[in-house]
Amino acid sequence: MAQVDLSCYQNPEFERGGSVWKEMLWILCSHLFFQHNLAVWNQLKIWLLRRFGAQLGKGVLIKPNVQIKFPWKLRIGNHVWIGEHVWIDNLDFVHIGDHVCISQGALLLCGNHNYKSATFKLMTQPIHLENGVWIGAKAIVCPGVHCGSHAVLGVSAVAVNNLEKYMIYQGNPAQAIRIRVLNSK
Repeated sequence: MAQVDLSCYQNPEFERGGSVWKEMLWILCSHLFFQHNLAVWNQLKIWLLRRFGAQLGKGVLIKPNVQIKFPWKLRIGNHVWIGEHVWIDNLDFVHIGDHVCISQGALLLCGNHNYKSATFKLMTQPIHLENGVWIGAKAIVCPGVHCGSHAVLGVSAVAVNNLEKYMIYQGNPAQAIRIRVLNSK
């Protein structure tokens, strides 16, 4: 029976999307301005992300201790809130629509390893959060998941499949529990 052999792990087809120098400079900026408890001026974080290739709309709020793997693989719409300790592990593209809330400790995970591969081959897929989505605290969005407009992923829920629009999901794996009804202003 075959066994896992991590000494043979290679990832030649993975597209990092930036040069080694760009990635090293981003790691430094990320540690200095994003990954700590100090409330660094939000506009500085927005400016840095744009300089590294992220596309961001207006009114984006990024709280302390946010980790973003590759800003050049990140698209964020208008009036998006990203809470403390969010980790956007965007080994692939992450598209975030307008008026999205990603709560504290949430994880957007674009990569995983093939458990059937003896060399633990990396697999990546993009994540797409449509307008009005709310990702609850400590929730996980797995590779390839598309969250429909105004879907809610509850606290600590794990989205392994697409979320339908205007549905509320809970659990691991996340299951639809009811329709999201929004009251008018």
